[in-house]
Amino acid sequence: MPDELGPYVRRKLLGRQLRTLREHAGISQEAAAKFAGLKGASISRVENGKQAILPRTVRLLCQCYDIGAPTVDMLMRQAEESNDRAWYAMYTDTVPHWVESFLGLEAEASEAWTYEAELVPGLLQTPEYVQAIAAAAQLDATDAEIQRSVELRQARQRRLASDHPPKLHSVVNEAVLMRPVGGPRVMAAQLRHLLDMTEQDNITVQVLAFAAGAHVAMTGAFTMLRFPDELEMNAVFLEHDHGATSAERPADLVRYGRMFEQLVSCALSPAETRERLVTLEGEYDRANT
Repeated sequence: MPDELGPYVRRKLLGRQLRTLREHAGISQEAAAKFAGLKGASISRVENGKQAILPRTVRLLCQCYDIGAPTVDMLMRQAEESNDRAWYAMYTDTVPHWVESFLGLEAEASEAWTYEAELVPGLLQTPEYVQAIAAAAQLDATDAEIQRSVELRQARQRRLASDHPPKLHSVVNEAVLMRPVGGPRVMAAQLRHLLDMTEQDNITVQVLAFAAGAHVAMTGAFTMLRFPDELEMNAVFLEHDHGATSAERPADLVRYGRMFEQLVSCALSPAETRERLVTLEGEYDRANT
């Protein structure tokens, strides 16, 4: 397992290994849970990387699957590493569980494809834009809670400027740019920031213009997180008002991959997008005077 992987991805990979060992041993999840003294659903959560995997649990499961000492030692060490605290652990008091899962994968993904219908992509938002969104969306939020939202967004964005940044390709509905979130001043600054970010080699932004008409993603926004092929961990997240749905089945990944390719093909080119951003920035600047 590569050393640079974070705890969430390590947990996902460890869970996958444990599932493979159980299946090779011909043991059901129910029997494995009973042997390890766990609740029935716990084995499924362990194997899908959705809960902490304790070294003690790994040892018991390996006993159940009749696994030898060298492999047991390796898996227990992986369990210890998978429980290290990630940078986003400090925000778990302010984000729901599904967000923690998303952050864990996003922090390790090598590439992200996003389609946004209502918002500037989170990794490209300015602090003022985040404040305006949080104030509108988080009912009864305090100033401190809104500031925590800003800090979390900025923490996520730092990886784009790291030594080994992920590739980000975003298709943004033109409606996102027309909605004056925070007012003309905030939007003008947001569009300038988008222009600056698109000068980075790892970032591509395309606007899906109104003129494109009906399109393949009219049912809503989505984010596809992509990993090196050997990890086989690509995932799609579909966010909604009460949380998010994640999809990792091969058929779902193929479907959303094709959807994104179609969006890219019918959106403005990166050069045309920059021209559109410059035009809109000027309109917001004039509206602010």
